[in-house]
Amino acid sequence: MRTGTGGAGWLVALTLVAAACTRGESGAGAGGDTTAGGARRACPGDNAGLRLPDGFCATVFADSVGDARHIVVAANGDVYATLEGTSPSPEKQVAGDRQPAPRGVVALRDTTRDGVADVKEYFGERGNTGIAIANGYLYVDHGAKISRHRMTEGQLLPSAAEEVIVSGIPLMPGHRARNIAVTPDGDLLVNVGSATNSCQVKDRSAQSPGHDPCRELETRAGIWRFDANRTGQRFSPGARWATGIRNGMGIAVAPDGKVYATQHGRDQLFENWANLFPDQTYGAENPAEELFQVNQGDDFGWPYCYWSTAEKKRVTAPEYGGDGRNSDRCDRTKQPVATFPGHWAPMSLLFYTGNQFPERYRNGTFIAFHGSWNRAPSPQQGYRVVFQPMKDGGADGDYETFANGFAAQPETTLQPGNAQHRPVGLAQAPDGALFVSDDAGGRIYRITYQGRR
Repeated sequence: MRTGTGGAGWLVALTLVAAACTRGESGAGAGGDTTAGGARRACPGDNAGLRLPDGFCATVFADSVGDARHIVVAANGDVYATLEGTSPSPEKQVAGDRQPAPRGVVALRDTTRDGVADVKEYFGERGNTGIAIANGYLYVDHGAKISRHRMTEGQLLPSAAEEVIVSGIPLMPGHRARNIAVTPDGDLLVNVGSATNSCQVKDRSAQSPGHDPCRELETRAGIWRFDANRTGQRFSPGARWATGIRNGMGIAVAPDGKVYATQHGRDQLFENWANLFPDQTYGAENPAEELFQVNQGDDFGWPYCYWSTAEKKRVTAPEYGGDGRNSDRCDRTKQPVATFPGHWAPMSLLFYTGNQFPERYRNGTFIAFHGSWNRAPSPQQGYRVVFQPMKDGGADGDYETFANGFAAQPETTLQPGNAQHRPVGLAQAPDGALFVSDDAGGRIYRITYQGRR
């Protein structure tokens, strides 16, 4: 674990909750894990196959919902998750089933307040990744556009009428997830990941130099800002807010308004540059995944730089004359708040603000790591949720693995294709429970605290 400098506080705008409810209040989906006398209930089952710290309990809130990506919880406890790549047609039938094929968003409600969704509905166009609740609307990422649907109190499904907030977002090739956050000031922040691995003249090819300058940065590999309350906007280079972020899959807004993001580091240092890095383990461990505090105009270095776990600093990429040690192009880039092992693939951030978990969990951030592929032939890693302690705006020691066991495979045989579950989205419920979505098995987990605080 490497730490740098950073801002204070955390909040996941991807999991905005319109209002907090106390544990045990009535209302559809509000949930609760107390008996009538107020004592904590014992944890049932086997923690849904997960390994958690003492006192925590994991159950399955919903299963086989589709390729669930990011997730949000409304003030009444209703849960919404985007579904990547599902059918846009309500008429198309699933083989062997008379139910319509899943659409872009799944909506879940727990009417019996037993911690399990008993109502499941699908709506919207072909899904992607990002989702947020703000200003009485559900905002949804469709890849090339971000739209919103008005929510109505008491109704699970939002309005069918779509309002397009921004269109024309570049989609292919490259990273297609357009995760989003809405700030308290009404800004819509959109991650637009890179089209390439490292902006090479010939992408992902051995010893191919990088384009210099990398013109891709004009429309990719950064965060773009739009007005969350204005329809009909068009994507443009002029709306770029921060740059040099290869794929910022997690975006979070702190209580003081500061923005944070995670980055998926570049691939193939060994495969493309074995002349510089002949040890395969170098490419498995490098570059580190990074956690940033982001301000307008910040530059985090991609594609010219990456964070070296060996040098404990940003170094110049080999495509731009780097040798794994020199940092001539990187010294002016903004430093990370914290770094994590290479190719773990951070997918989302959550700053816990509830009262259910012990107080120490209100001083840091949860990060879901999806797992990647470029650690081979070393064992694949990630596939977990970690907690990064924070203090005074910086990392307060090493990260801790909070929830593990999603993949249900030993590391020696683990690959993205055989992992049973892969954590993606994080959301906090009104009662303080933590929801985790999964895009491999289509599961929504619910994590509660049963121990003594």
